[in-house]
Amino acid sequence: MTSGVGERGVHAGTVLEFDEHRGLGVVSADDGTQYPFHCTQIVDGTRRVDVGAAVRFRLRPGGLGRWEAGAIEKT
Repeated sequence: MTSGVGERGVHAGTVLEFDEHRGLGVVSADDGTQYPFHCTQIVDGTRRVDVGAAVRFRLRPGGLGRWEAGAIEKT
């Protein structure tokens, strides 16, 4: 695993928030940095993830000049 916002390697973290109705959530990387995500970034196609779930993800450029979690895999 790599760390740092500028790196796009695989990161580990935990889902902090997930609004199933809106499809929006927040994942906290192991270093404490928080990244928003959209349910379409969940790779298994379920478009749902439980709060507290351990995940792996990659960083991707998002809106408003910030990084977002993408390619989210449940571990």
